Amino acid sequence: MKPLMMACAAALASSTFALADTPVTPAEAEKIKAALEVFGCTGGKMEKETEGSGYFEVDDAKCKDGQYDVKLDKDFKVISMTRD
Repeated sequence: MKPLMMACAAALASSTFALADTPVTPAEAEKIKAALEVFGCTGGKMEKETEGSGYFEVDDAKCKDGQYDVKLDKDFKVISMTRD
């Protein structure tokens, strides 16, 4: 039974990677940059969540008081900032 459990775990893990976030379009990137600038932040890795939520994420944005992970809603409004 253990080999079957291992196979199921491997299949689940590989399907998780299939749901990875996707790159943003140039138009989305401009809107995200504008939203970050309001908070004094720039840069970071921008991605769009693929779970159907329409959320955007910016990992490691550089802000005046440190580095943050930022989450934006589908209207490009910042909904959370977590300090790294």
